[in-house]
Amino acid sequence: IDDLFARAQWLGWVGIAALVLFLLGGIVLAGRELYALRSLAKLDSLRERAARALLDKDDRAAAAVADALLAAMAGNARTARGRAAAAAAFAETIVDGAQRLRIVERELVEPLDREATRLVAEAARRVSVVTAISPRAAIDLAMVFATAVRLIRRIAELYGGRPGTFGMVKLMRHVLAHMALTGGMAAGDTILDQIVGHGLAAKLSAKLGEGVLNGLLTARLGITAIAVTRPLPYIGAPRPDVRDLVGDALSRGETKP
Repeated sequence: IDDLFARAQWLGWVGIAALVLFLLGGIVLAGRELYALRSLAKLDSLRERAARALLDKDDRAAAAVADALLAAMAGNARTARGRAAAAAAFAETIVDGAQRLRIVERELVEPLDREATRLVAEAARRVSVVTAISPRAAIDLAMVFATAVRLIRRIAELYGGRPGTFGMVKLMRHVLAHMALTGGMAAGDTILDQIVGHGLAAKLSAKLGEGVLNGLLTARLGITAIAVTRPLPYIGAPRPDVRDLVGDALSRGETKP
């Protein structure tokens, strides 16, 4: 800025204006990142509190978590009908804390689960098709990475996480850590055989098999993202199954003209 003022007065003021805009942009970006991290932490806290209340059979704590989740989902337009149904169910009769959590899961979370599993199935199908027909490994890697990042972000936004850059890194760490605990990326030929059958797997071309495997790994990643982003543990809702998702993705891909 001193150099700009040395050249011309108006250039110096332009430099100051640019610096002010840069600082304001940095403050806004930092605020958005902090808000995103806070929203992710709130989802983690609700899930942990619900799991602890169910484990301890603490009706009061479970009811408090149910009310907190209703309040947290108030800004999510997708849950408007579910919130109204849950409020009506609570008004009709007296229910204990665990049952309140189950009602909230059924009315609010399960519709989001169905949308999330649809997103995972679409992503798995897209990755399977693109990696099966792409001529180079670099395209495969770029496609898988871009799809995984986009899928995780969309699932988090669906449940109300809205991750920013730092929040996305935190969520990716959660997802990868969870996958390591549940078997990691060791999906290999054994899982492929479980899905498509050993005889058929032996007849698949290498490229088609690679596409199926990449779709499988994407589905596993998406299911893990749901598990670590979902604001409640699974109480009565069915857990998504990777074989069903990949089978549905493959069947949809085959029926498309």
